Amino acid sequence: MSSSVAFDASSLKFNEAGLIPAIAQDENTGEVLMMAWMNQSAIEKTLETRRVTYWSRSRQSFWIKGESSGHVQELVDLRVDCDRDCLLVFVRQTGPACHTNRRSCFYTAVRDGDEVELMAPMA
Repeated sequence: MSSSVAFDASSLKFNEAGLIPAIAQDENTGEVLMMAWMNQSAIEKTLETRRVTYWSRSRQSFWIKGESSGHVQELVDLRVDCDRDCLLVFVRQTGPACHTNRRSCFYTAVRDGDEVELMAPMA
């Protein structure tokens, strides 16, 4: 059974810097693509434009995924975890999600004490 109430981003549990982790997941494959940070305004912009918008901690500014690279994330669904301190963002990803030109930022595994690269950059 589902129920609905109006979403209020201010009800989320942001960290001391006013940020909340957002995990981007491919809508079709379920593959985890990346994790980045959002603030309340980034969440609101994402919901308004349907273009996933993060907060860049290094630049201290909004970062619309794909704005310069063309590797756009179109919002499909935004989910809030049970503790309200993490977001799951289902996206329609165009091109690689990682700045290293890989499909996912999670391309390294730790196996038997060694780091193993699981995927090469896309051509």
